[in-house]
Amino acid sequence: MSYDTILVADRSVNGALVRTITLNRPERRNALSPEMQAELIAAMEQAATNRCRALVLTGAGEAFCSGLDLAVLRTMADATEMDHRSHAANVSRMFRTLYELPMPTIAAVRGPAIAGGTGLATICDFTLATATAKFGFTEARIGFVPALVSAYAVLQLGDKRARDLLLTARIFDAQEALRLGLVNEVVAPEELDTRVDSLAETLVANSPQSHAATKRLLAAQNKVWLDAALTAAHGENAAARTTHDFKEGVAAFLEKRRPEWDQ
Repeated sequence: MSYDTILVADRSVNGALVRTITLNRPERRNALSPEMQAELIAAMEQAATNRCRALVLTGAGEAFCSGLDLAVLRTMADATEMDHRSHAANVSRMFRTLYELPMPTIAAVRGPAIAGGTGLATICDFTLATATAKFGFTEARIGFVPALVSAYAVLQLGDKRARDLLLTARIFDAQEALRLGLVNEVVAPEELDTRVDSLAETLVANSPQSHAATKRLLAAQNKVWLDAALTAAHGENAAARTTHDFKEGVAAFLEKRRPEWDQ
């Protein structure tokens, strides 16, 4: 398949197929456009079909991913509720596909991974980050709701820590992400690729059937809770897009000014 917003490269690691997907919109800090979301889903599903033994997710340029493309969201200001729900469902499918892939997944994070970018980076089984990486569930800064990523954040962080990050919308560094358990390792920038390769070699030495069964089991253990959480999240995500605060927050961000919230 050919892609316009991502790069897909397959290679052999000790005779096993490893796929690297690179988010490739560096001029937009790899913001998640609808086209990129669809291409990510297709490339991940194809990796499962091709029996890849590990999948690496990274970003081109200085950022890993800046989250949803706000310029696209601004054009949806007059979209119908059904349109918003459809768009939210596509974002949710992207995250859920990544979460349920049968092979181990590795995020290699250089630079910022913000909002939905934090979601992509931390939903992976392994998250390796450089010391310069930044994270944050920043949706509240633009009047949005971190609905879809909140479900995975609660699973990983617990309720109290998730509330801290979701409600403050603060940016935190790689070392804090490591302490919180969102990042597995912090490495020097020049060592990131080598460490990813080393981890991939370790993973492909193990049984692919065992990996698939283990990941299937882990997903099944969280399925009932996650299904309910994401159903509620779809509605909150779609509803948030129609509010004054969201429209004002996106406009203020793009116009580089302070938002005027609806009191």
